[in-house]
Amino acid sequence: MKKVVLASLLAIAGAASMPPMMAAQQPAGGAGSIQMSQDEYAAYNNANTQTTPAAKAQAFEAYLTAYPKSAVKQDVLNQLLYLYSQTGDKAKTLDAADRLLQVDPNNLRALTFEVYYRRADADQLTDAAAKQAALDKVATYAQTGESATAPTGTSADDFKKLKDAALPTFQSAIADDDLAKKDNAGAITALKAEISANEDKTHGPSPVLQDVFVLAQAYYTSNPPDYLNCTWYATRAAAFAGQFATQITPLATYCYKKYHGTADGYAALQAMVQTQLDPPADLATKVTPAPKPEDIVAQTIASTPDLATLALSDKEFILQYGKQSDSDKVFDTIKGKSVEIPGAVVVAVTADQLQLSVSDDSVQAKTADFTVAMKAPIPDKDLPKVGDKVTIDGTYASYTQKPLMIMMSDGALVLPKKAAPVHHPVRKR
Repeated sequence: MKKVVLASLLAIAGAASMPPMMAAQQPAGGAGSIQMSQDEYAAYNNANTQTTPAAKAQAFEAYLTAYPKSAVKQDVLNQLLYLYSQTGDKAKTLDAADRLLQVDPNNLRALTFEVYYRRADADQLTDAAAKQAALDKVATYAQTGESATAPTGTSADDFKKLKDAALPTFQSAIADDDLAKKDNAGAITALKAEISANEDKTHGPSPVLQDVFVLAQAYYTSNPPDYLNCTWYATRAAAFAGQFATQITPLATYCYKKYHGTADGYAALQAMVQTQLDPPADLATKVTPAPKPEDIVAQTIASTPDLATLALSDKEFILQYGKQSDSDKVFDTIKGKSVEIPGAVVVAVTADQLQLSVSDDSVQAKTADFTVAMKAPIPDKDLPKVGDKVTIDGTYASYTQKPLMIMMSDGALVLPKKAAPVHHPVRKR
């Protein structure tokens, strides 16, 4: 899966995506006891007394242009960061953050805006190398913020409040970077630190609850997958996601069934996640693991007199996990036979060949388990796109076991029937 980010879950959180202390707390302004010339003080005071964020920002920019080595440059850049964030000007907010970090490399507000905006930009990139480079840069900002210490003149309590507000943004970005590099262990560490420190924010749609779901995905995409932790955290996220639970529940139930073998007992797990964020130490005794695949295959073979009567999903399971002799027996029951398979998901496509996800596992992992050689090239007008669901007709030809791939020949797309034209009776005058 995703990976997957649930944009709708984040959308309902609204302004909560940016730590409140970053978005709403204005830095204290003022030249204080700094000595200025009369002209400089007049320019500073003119900027400081403007009544709208846009006008104030413009005046402070003019002040810095006139006095680039001002003793209050850092304070003014703090002011500009706040003002541009108030106007919603992302480009100028980032520019102010960049300039502020040049004079104050550990400024938490600047680092938070860098992480927040640049991560959003990175996640939209489609080039893998460019995306990874962008996420690495974001993670560097986040790690700097994580290790920042209180500056001179800021009390330990005030700095802790500011840092506690920023840490979820930093930890989430570090996890995003780790997942992109397939460092699931690093991502899990960052995400668990984030959600453990902010459990109160997991009781409704929020960025932290979103990351509870991302944590479930991190367990699911680990190698090997950790289905038990996946189902726990996905079920916990679904329990508090309100109307967005339907987007999370498929992963929760999928991981449960992969671990336990069936959906039996899932309601008990749903009840458990209501009262605790993390799984109990004895969860594995309450949700027992399913029999091993080879044991299931042996039991199925022994209890099925006619292997041809098995469902396609069962046959595919045996082909993948059974002994070679058992797998061959099952494939012999379908080899050379034609079948129509509905609801297959397109993974790769050319006019002459389709690669499709058919089993639940393949659909979930977005990998192909069927390769269909077409009897005739698919016309351009009928060519499906990656991700489309199609109905395919073909003949079983051969298979490979690891990784499982079933090859079909004489493939043909079964196109939806066009609605018959409606003939209206001719009215007599």
